[in-house]
Amino acid sequence: MRISIDKDVCIGAGQCALTAPSVFTQDDDGFSALLPGREDGGGDPLVREAARACPVQAITLHDQRNTLND
Repeated sequence: MRISIDKDVCIGAGQCALTAPSVFTQDDDGFSALLPGREDGGGDPLVREAARACPVQAITLHDQRNTLND
């Protein structure tokens, strides 16, 4: 799985970082960012929940079969 964050959509709510802090953080401007080396989710089972928690659906999960925008 690969994770992408649409920086044009992100509002910096921080729900992703609260839900999956081992994968997501917030940058200096307060917007969502991936921790270094976590572009694939690092096997964290909370990644999908973090994507669902995003109030503006700025997080897209790409797996081998399809693209999921939770």
